[in-house]
Amino acid sequence: MLKKISFCLVLSFVAHVSFAQNQTKSDLEKERAEIQKQIEDVKRSLDETKKNRKETLGQLSLLQRKLRLRQAAIQNINQQINLIQGDMNQSWRDILKLRGELDTLKKQYEESVVYAYKNRSNYDFLNFIFSATSFNDALKRVEYLKSYRAYRQERAENIVKTQSLLQGKINGLKVKREEKDQVLQKQNKERSVLEDEKKEKDQFISKLKSREKELQKDLAAKQRQNDKLQAAVRAAIARELKVAKDKALAEEKKRAAENTPKTNPVKVNPVNTNPVNANPVAKTDAPPKPKSVFEATPEGFVVSENFKKNKGNLRWPVETGHVTTPFGMSSVEGMDKIRQNSPGVTIATPINSAVHAVFEGEVSSVFNIEGSSAVIIHHGEYFTTYSNLSSASVVKGEKVSVGQIIGKAGENEDGAGEIMFMISSEKGNLNPEQWLKRR
Repeated sequence: MLKKISFCLVLSFVAHVSFAQNQTKSDLEKERAEIQKQIEDVKRSLDETKKNRKETLGQLSLLQRKLRLRQAAIQNINQQINLIQGDMNQSWRDILKLRGELDTLKKQYEESVVYAYKNRSNYDFLNFIFSATSFNDALKRVEYLKSYRAYRQERAENIVKTQSLLQGKINGLKVKREEKDQVLQKQNKERSVLEDEKKEKDQFISKLKSREKELQKDLAAKQRQNDKLQAAVRAAIARELKVAKDKALAEEKKRAAENTPKTNPVKVNPVNTNPVNANPVAKTDAPPKPKSVFEATPEGFVVSENFKKNKGNLRWPVETGHVTTPFGMSSVEGMDKIRQNSPGVTIATPINSAVHAVFEGEVSSVFNIEGSSAVIIHHGEYFTTYSNLSSASVVKGEKVSVGQIIGKAGENEDGAGEIMFMISSEKGNLNPEQWLKRR
């Protein structure tokens, strides 16, 4: 009975481990499919930029991203290989264990067969029964003989089951080896592609170096455009700040009026000239001072707090896209003199694709800058800006919800689609990549 329970537990454990490993394998396959999809997106973006015969920093950014994705794909394959190797190691340990159990079962069965052969005479069995000291003892000896026969049969069945399980493990190990060989071939192919892409990037950087002065002029023009954008954002924040201060002042006056005590007419005593029946001044606790004037009203406080709580979990402004220019100061690989300072992040996305609000709020401003549209949305003490839009579909003062379409993506000088996305507060610009959900 114990052997049967042990055998069932082994089968259950093997099934559980196999299920858990299949889940991990499934996750890796999904991740690899997503990486491959992103690689294809980058390739399409590069094909669009090839319409422009000049080499640009945007194209270099796409090449660099493709390299990072290719490395991620190789890392994914390495994880698959490690998983398969782990399965193979476990299968080999199971095989050794089953072989040991099979040898033990065969030895036990052999001993039982030899014993049965030596005591095969019916006289010996009858003698064993009739030599009992009592009737109850004789019954016990009969039960013992039955149990012994059942034990031998169970040994034989366990040998067959163990042999079958062992053969299954051996066959499974062969399948795993073939699977590993296939994945290794994929790995070698990806590494070969990676080397070609590295050469492509290095050649592109060499071409860019020949246009270094021209690139510096382009960046200077881009910086002037960013300066105009930042000025517009600061002006919008200043306007909203004034409105918020006026509201806060009005709320403060209203509270003060509500807390002012009403006094009765003063009665003068001929002997005592002190006021009689005058109501004492009511003492009230002042409400806590908000950290920002934008949080002075209940609505502003709730929106600000909700926005802050979603840091690192905000939806992206586009359905498909990736960052080509990071926030803040950044340099260009292989070109020390080329540096750029971005007030937000530039996100590559298909031309005319929908641009969405990352959080609920109110449209603070819609304006035109350098021939493209821009939208600023107010979220309490925070502001999000979406620029380089081909068109805007919201108006100033409009309430927007999370994910609502506010416009369409425009194109850059390479002929590829992109938008500029910013997050700001009255204290300055914030890094959007720290606020957006990780992809």
